[in-house]
Amino acid sequence: MVLAKSKNSVGLGNTLMKDRFAKGKGTDRKKGSAVTRVDKATGHQYITNERAEASWVKMRSVTEQGALDEFLATAELAGTDFTAEKMNNVKIIHTDQRNPYLLSAAEEQVVLGKQKENRARLTVPRRPKWDASTTPDELDRLERQAFLEWRKGLAELQETQDLLMTPFERNLEVWRQLWRVIERSDVVVQIVDARNPLLFWSADLEAYVKDVDQKKQNLLLINKADMMSYTQRKAWASYLKGAGIAYRFFSARLAKEMLEAEELESEAESEEAGPSGQAAAPAKSEAADEESDDDDSAEDGSEEEEGADTRILTVDELEDILLEFAPQEGPDRKLQVGLVGYPNVGKSSTINALIGAKKVSVSSTPGKTKHFQTIHLSDRVILCDCPGLVFPNFASTKGELVVNGVLPIDQLREYSGPATLVARRIPHAFLEATYGIKIRTRPLEEGGTGTPTGEEILNAYARHRGFMTAGMGQPDQSRAARYVLKDYVNGRLLYVEPPPGVEDAEEFNAELHDMGHLPEKRRAGFASAMEEHAADGDDNVSLPSDLIPLPLGPKSQRLDKEFFKAGNAGAGHLSRPFNYKYSQQGIAETTGKHLSKRKMRTMIAIEKGIDPKDVELASGKKHFKGGKKTGGKNRGNGNKPSDNLD
Repeated sequence: MVLAKSKNSVGLGNTLMKDRFAKGKGTDRKKGSAVTRVDKATGHQYITNERAEASWVKMRSVTEQGALDEFLATAELAGTDFTAEKMNNVKIIHTDQRNPYLLSAAEEQVVLGKQKENRARLTVPRRPKWDASTTPDELDRLERQAFLEWRKGLAELQETQDLLMTPFERNLEVWRQLWRVIERSDVVVQIVDARNPLLFWSADLEAYVKDVDQKKQNLLLINKADMMSYTQRKAWASYLKGAGIAYRFFSARLAKEMLEAEELESEAESEEAGPSGQAAAPAKSEAADEESDDDDSAEDGSEEEEGADTRILTVDELEDILLEFAPQEGPDRKLQVGLVGYPNVGKSSTINALIGAKKVSVSSTPGKTKHFQTIHLSDRVILCDCPGLVFPNFASTKGELVVNGVLPIDQLREYSGPATLVARRIPHAFLEATYGIKIRTRPLEEGGTGTPTGEEILNAYARHRGFMTAGMGQPDQSRAARYVLKDYVNGRLLYVEPPPGVEDAEEFNAELHDMGHLPEKRRAGFASAMEEHAADGDDNVSLPSDLIPLPLGPKSQRLDKEFFKAGNAGAGHLSRPFNYKYSQQGIAETTGKHLSKRKMRTMIAIEKGIDPKDVELASGKKHFKGGKKTGGKNRGNGNKPSDNLD
């Protein structure tokens, strides 16, 4: 008789384990990087994508990995196999990850010196050399090997030099899209955020472009330049020209508004082009010509004041500058422009502004563009959009990446660091006027610094908006942090990082925190808040001679009169316990209210230890109204006097 097979060996869990770890049929295709196919008609071999994962899964951006995930990914890149072994001698090694914000001034200078010395080692992964004779399998193996060596170099830099690095892209497929863009493009445009250009700019990327082909050109496009003042643009232009970096200022938002205004004008002109509008057309055209002349003169004046180096380019001017890099190989060859940059710096918005239509999907979530794509801008220009890449860089905190829009806010777990950065960069009065709130800070006498902390800002905002936790009813700081940080990233709270050499960041951003950057309904509150903070900052106010005594209420007056009663042996000493004022007698004395007769009889009965009914009988007035009313037909029997005389 054949024994029954155990039921423990079947089930979904065992099936998944076999599918992952077994070495049976088809496992080579699941573990390998690709599947090799043979075309029966021609006999040629070709490689398809992995069977286990779809193409969109491979293009997921990976900037951070846990210890186990990073180990498995490194082993897969190296093409090695391993088995787990149980070991008893477990040793825990603690590495001190230092933060420059928590260092002293001397230690911070040492760390910044290390970063300056090792900045040349922050490289971009290079694609191995290949030609027409290189097979896809060989190229895939060489790319994985080169990428693994690049990862090892960054890990060695972080461990040996004890430097803190930003999260960077760890997915090879995303870097492959960058390699394709660089190889195809004649000019590579790095789009950066104007509020912190050096954080988003990669110097090694420009060197890599020149390594691929010396004829290729680089351009730094500073997007969101409308968030900068003229003084700030002038300071950054002076620094970039001194560093020998080709740059231009641009604003995709202003370009979009200009396109929408032109469309509205064209629609209005087409509607007025009827029979009634033909007679008034000459007069309107003359007025329009006069207005355009005035506008042109004003624009010419502003251009003369700002200059070509600090002016924010329009769409037509940007296209003309790109055409200057056109190759001279032939008239039929189109100029290919590659757009590269961090997530959420405005690459897709720049393309939409250039083509005048929404061809590329735009989102506030970093990393919206997932694939390399080409768009024909005109008969002479082709745009190549690359997915957003987080290049390796030195960093102080992860909160720096959050406030700069690199890491998504909705997936944020630790919010105190980014909120503290916002509190340091935005003035106290401007925050109060922007949100219409009152931020209570710790006084200087109690150890405060005079500026609000991140928790104080979040508490005030949460109370104002009614964001409370479910359990204890405390202000929901996590929810408030999402709103405040999104306002900072979207530009409602403006702050521009000064260029190297400018030490006073508060003075550098003073023009962004004036009354002109507030809505109309908030400007009156900002003026009063500034007066209040100016009064708080006056040194003479803190003197005792200038203090005005506050008027006392009736309760405080009665308490002082009782405490400091003259001629009393116990003057200045409380003879009653602290909780006496919360009792019935204390409430009656402090508020001046008398107890009802029923409560008074109850208190007397409790003090004497008798029944409250006996207290009622002991009073001067006799009541012969019988007992309590009870249900039934014999209710009237209780009205006899003999019932109450017992």
